[in-house]
Amino acid sequence: MVDSSESMMKQRFRGYMPVVIDVETGGFNAREDALLEIAAVLVDFDETGLLKPTQTLHYHVEPFAGANIEQAAIDFNGIVPDSPLRGAVSEALALKEMFKPIRKAQKEAGCQRCVLVGHNANFDHSFMMAAAERARIKRNPFHPFVSFDTTSLAALTLGQTVLVKACEAAGIAFDKKQAHSAIYDTERTAELFCWMVNEWKTLGGWPRS
Repeated sequence: MVDSSESMMKQRFRGYMPVVIDVETGGFNAREDALLEIAAVLVDFDETGLLKPTQTLHYHVEPFAGANIEQAAIDFNGIVPDSPLRGAVSEALALKEMFKPIRKAQKEAGCQRCVLVGHNANFDHSFMMAAAERARIKRNPFHPFVSFDTTSLAALTLGQTVLVKACEAAGIAFDKKQAHSAIYDTERTAELFCWMVNEWKTLGGWPRS
């Protein structure tokens, strides 16, 4: 008999609830460069005990006052920061709205804290935390320094570190034309994370006998 998703999530990740995050930015410095886009994917165990993506949250973000935007960064991600078509909102609104369903899912899972899952997780974690600090958000559900890095996990399980190559090795379809948008990269990273967790389970690695 499969445990409830609440007990499985709580047991599997030591009281942490993984949430996959990807950001698009105006550079590499979380304190000085703009956060331009953020997406989150929630995951949960199904009735068979497999981890699967359940919900996607996505926001275009207005650069904070005085934010730096490197031309090379927007050439790379294709974002036009001042385009009204983006429907961008402030960092404070984006994070507050994103954190609401995340906190709700965390509570339902019986977990004490959320942990960010990302491909090169330190980058995404630093930008999200810097934005939360600027917005003075007091109820940040994410652990202040713990993260799960799918780059490292993919190197271990698949012998790949680049997201597209890791997805291809896992049999996950990846459209390179859609890459470098926060929502697309987050959803593919979530699929990859779930695949690795489930593969480890299939191979007998968890729960340990």
